[in-house]
Amino acid sequence: MSLIRLYTRVLGLLGHEARLGWLLAGANLALAAAQFAEPVLFGRIIDVLSGTPTTRATTAWWETGSPWPLLAAWVAFGLFTILCGAVVALNADRLAHRQRQAVLTGYFEHILQLPLTFHTGTHSGRLMKVMLQGTDALWRLWLGFFREHFAAIVSLVVLLPLAFAINWRLALLLFALCIVFTALTTMVVRKTYGLQSEVEAHYSDLSARASDALGNVALVQSFVRVEAEVAGLRGVADKLLAAQMPVLSWWALVTVMTRASTTITVLAIFTVGIYLHGEGLTTVGEIVMFVSFATLLIQKLEQVVAFINSVFMEAPRLQEFFDVLDAVPAVRDRPGAIDAGRLKGLVEFKDVSFSYDGKRPAVADLSFTALPGETVALVGPTGAGKSTAIALLHRAFDPQSGVVKIDGMDVRSLTLASLRRNIGVVFQEALLFNRSIADNLRVGKPDATEAEMRVATERAQALEFIERGSDKFETHAGERGRMLSGGERQRLSIARALLKDPPILILDEATSALDAVTEAKVNAALDEVMKGRTTFVIAHRLSTIRNATRILVFDDGRIIESGTFDDLVAQGGHFGQLARAQFMVQADIAPP
Repeated sequence: MSLIRLYTRVLGLLGHEARLGWLLAGANLALAAAQFAEPVLFGRIIDVLSGTPTTRATTAWWETGSPWPLLAAWVAFGLFTILCGAVVALNADRLAHRQRQAVLTGYFEHILQLPLTFHTGTHSGRLMKVMLQGTDALWRLWLGFFREHFAAIVSLVVLLPLAFAINWRLALLLFALCIVFTALTTMVVRKTYGLQSEVEAHYSDLSARASDALGNVALVQSFVRVEAEVAGLRGVADKLLAAQMPVLSWWALVTVMTRASTTITVLAIFTVGIYLHGEGLTTVGEIVMFVSFATLLIQKLEQVVAFINSVFMEAPRLQEFFDVLDAVPAVRDRPGAIDAGRLKGLVEFKDVSFSYDGKRPAVADLSFTALPGETVALVGPTGAGKSTAIALLHRAFDPQSGVVKIDGMDVRSLTLASLRRNIGVVFQEALLFNRSIADNLRVGKPDATEAEMRVATERAQALEFIERGSDKFETHAGERGRMLSGGERQRLSIARALLKDPPILILDEATSALDAVTEAKVNAALDEVMKGRTTFVIAHRLSTIRNATRILVFDDGRIIESGTFDDLVAQGGHFGQLARAQFMVQADIAPP
């Protein structure tokens, strides 16, 4: 993406603030025009005081022989510049801050809606870095654009024609300075654009590595990896610094050359001005005027250099930001999707197939029906397709062929929000926020009362350890629930699903982190809770699915056996072997 296109998109993100942006742009135009009044009036006052006749045939209103009208105009323009500048600065600040928060919130909502495959392949530390640095870059560019960049660019556009109109000979010197500046800046941008992208890649690596180490601090400490991780981070930082130095050197050269060029230009104006004055082609006031023009031009060129440098330095960060922002959610509401309210729980898979890579199917030709209130267990080796099948039910992905229906409706015809409100999930890994226990429970039901939370946690065998804490339900769970034990985290996850009270329940190894005694209590609670709702149980430990209505045995993405526990054991097939391996049946009893 070119710098011009990138900057255009930055301004396009102003959204509903664009109207205020246009007003500020208009005010910047007025400021740019008013700024030239000072050097022009200064030069004319000098001519009036020195009694120098004008070099033009016509006489303007300021050439009356009195300096007072010129001084009054100078005061008027000065007051206008001060007031208008203050209004622009104040509103530019407010606009930039308001829109940064709006874009940050929109970006956060966007990445939360991206598919799990995106998050699996993208480090969360990188996403946080892209969000914060990207929105900060937008804020800086918006603020700079409306405060000074736009006025500086417009000033250059106005200054050169005005200078040529006053004295084209002296104006050529200013024009030459602009040519040198443009050529030098273009050269530096071309040489350093790729280098800055490399720098930003090192910043991403730095964020990801630091976040990775902090997220696994227990592993780092237990394996005595502190020094190794610090050394690794230092190595990334050294690479970043090595890549950044050439970029800084080139832009330092631009600054030095720009100031050298402007100094040479001022000297040239005096030299040429003295010669032209001797020939009667200019006045002392015009020489002073052009020196002021040169000083103003220096200021504007430095602002333009700062503008180009800021866009250039922010470009890789913004490119990363837009890359994430442009990622399209694979699963989203279809046009005309409906909110079906509370569903009954009739689930149908008809010839459903799905592949992650387009080569090897994760599931193939799945067809089965789960009636409301039934408990369907999915068993099989790791990678057999159990979790993928359930993921298709709550639309983590959409099937490439076939259809998944609930209550006779294609799940793709329902809004995502209404579909997922009807499905409760207890994951194999307990997922908790770094918030209070109450906040984590209310994920299942935002308006849950403490009484409702007490009932849900009691049924999930979690109330006892909550009551032991001094803060009860306000006890902090810690990052990813690390203030709690594995069993406590899992029981809270179960309570959260119970609190949601969905017609369809998914238990993904829900009791895997519990000891035998607690598991027995939770299973008893789950048996009660599963009554009247369709439940899917993903399990490796067959003891948890002994009473399932039906068991689906998966292998290589297909259902190879289906039936009750006793029927499948009696068949002596794949499930029967699993049952004997886990001592669920006597190994010496041969199948009939």
